[in-house]
Amino acid sequence: MDIKSQQVFCHLAQTLHFGQTAHAHHVSPSTLSRMIKRIEDELGCQLLQRDNRSVVLTAAGLRFESYAKQQLQLWQDLQGDLHAEQPQLQGKLSIYCSVTAAYSHLPQLLDGFRRKYPHIEIMLETGNVANAVEQVKGKQVDFAIAAHPEKLSSSCHFFSIAQIPLTIIAPTIECQVQQQLQARQIDWSTIPIILPDHGSARKRFEHWYRQKGQGKPNIYATVSGHEALVSMVALGCGVGIAPEVVIDNSPVKERIKRLTPSHTIKPFELGVCCLTKRMQEPVIKAFLETISEP
Repeated sequence: MDIKSQQVFCHLAQTLHFGQTAHAHHVSPSTLSRMIKRIEDELGCQLLQRDNRSVVLTAAGLRFESYAKQQLQLWQDLQGDLHAEQPQLQGKLSIYCSVTAAYSHLPQLLDGFRRKYPHIEIMLETGNVANAVEQVKGKQVDFAIAAHPEKLSSSCHFFSIAQIPLTIIAPTIECQVQQQLQARQIDWSTIPIILPDHGSARKRFEHWYRQKGQGKPNIYATVSGHEALVSMVALGCGVGIAPEVVIDNSPVKERIKRLTPSHTIKPFELGVCCLTKRMQEPVIKAFLETISEP
């Protein structure tokens, strides 16, 4: 059984979603189904129970997931040992970050590393920053640029790189939202609010709103990713919260304005996150040492 098949199965065991795993590994769902069927045929047992709405690991599937993780770790250890013996460090480094971080912070992190280790292949995946730490914990990537969560597991190492302020934003175009905000006394309970679907920014907004003491917020929509949130505010859909770095790099920044918050909003601590137990792997260690240099 090849390494790729085991990698794909472990990813599917984490997501329990054929579409997500197929997308992550650049194959079609039908190809993924055939890969899983070949593994089941080779083992002679069913690893997954699935219907149109759900995927569940069988008892055999759980045992094979444990076996596959051990084999993948042995494979990574072997690669690391062999690469360590080479005069030039080789291998792959996978990184997860938001679209904004990909051009606001990632280049300065990678430039020095690329000069020192030109044979390392960089694999980049972008998505919602609120999912960054889970991408690392699920071993789907080596590193993630992430906001420090309120509670960070000891299984994760976090290297801080910046403090990112957050701001309440509103549209500048003529719309109902703008008219509501121009009232002498703003009734916040009637103003449409656009929120991140989860993550630290949402918790910060909820804390800020509670301090206003104006009842429940009128949630217009929840979205995945700050970039989409800024765009919806720019379209006049409502008021939201976003990191300053996302606002500054948004193509629609001229269509939004920052509101002066009545209470302080705690900034993000942005950093690079990886699994603690993997810090001594050659490629990961080299990247950490490079970004730690003054």
